[in-house]
Amino acid sequence: MPPPPVRKRGRAGCVLLVAALLLAIAGGLGVVHLWGGRGPSTANTTVIVPVGASLNRAADELEKTGTIRSARMFVLFSKLFGGSEPIKAGEYRFVAGQSQSDILKLMQGGRTLQRMVTVTPGMPSILAYEALMKADHLTGDVAVPAEGSILPDSYAYNRGDTRQVVVGRMQKAMRDYLAAAWARRSPGIAVSTPEQAVILASIIEKETGKPSERRMVAGVYSNRLKRGMKLQADPTIIYPITRGKPLGRRILRSEIDAVNDYNTYSMVGLPKGPIANPSRESIDAALNPERTNSVYFVADGTGGHVFAETLDQHNANVAKWRDLRRARGEMQ
Repeated sequence: MPPPPVRKRGRAGCVLLVAALLLAIAGGLGVVHLWGGRGPSTANTTVIVPVGASLNRAADELEKTGTIRSARMFVLFSKLFGGSEPIKAGEYRFVAGQSQSDILKLMQGGRTLQRMVTVTPGMPSILAYEALMKADHLTGDVAVPAEGSILPDSYAYNRGDTRQVVVGRMQKAMRDYLAAAWARRSPGIAVSTPEQAVILASIIEKETGKPSERRMVAGVYSNRLKRGMKLQADPTIIYPITRGKPLGRRILRSEIDAVNDYNTYSMVGLPKGPIANPSRESIDAALNPERTNSVYFVADGTGGHVFAETLDQHNANVAKWRDLRRARGEMQ
């Protein structure tokens, strides 16, 4: 006997139900792919979300730059899958093919494009000022920072930040680091204030580019300060002439003999102020100098220095250095 018609209709209904579920799943997977899959952009894009901008406004900007396909669908998916966290204003950098899901997360987290301005160790403030004035998308003017007041480092900023705000962060970084370094200074050092430590550190910074020598150079200068000897640091001759920029020539005899508040060939003790912005390492060296009896040093021809305890030893080292320079054709 053939099965009753009602059972035929039941089987057909099951088939239709399974088909509908499969279509729904496929549709759901498609939506997930559109939301979390690769975006349409073939190159990195930059989008600015103005202060107070709505999600709709941000989506329009994203569509204009080709970062997303459809502003309308981006807003819809954001409301369905993106949670209730509001987006934040700023300049955003999106990588090629970034998904809509990740784009929204960046804007909700306020992870804006970070631009950088760098103050290198030993950079004088006049050059730091020039770097700030050349930095893209910083606003406003700023005075040349006080020498030795900013901590060498790379500083992030956002489009529209003021130069004064960035300088303020640089100077706060120096104050904070100097305070911490001063608290862990060695006993019996040659400097008696944090300000003097920065001055000495700036000389150490300019005298050696070899990290392993910093504490030894600090030890030599500390000994000379304690003994009332002139520091005789060449960079202190140059500073009042160029404000720390490269001299570009040999130092003149008249400049060595010049009497001013910086030239440590014509004065005993520290200059009146720093001659550069010293690094963390040079500050640490000034406050924790090497224990040594050396009071002299001269270049050794390899980028470092050779140290001496007596003038006779030093004169012998100087003679070797001059012989080496003659062999190189650097002097007659």
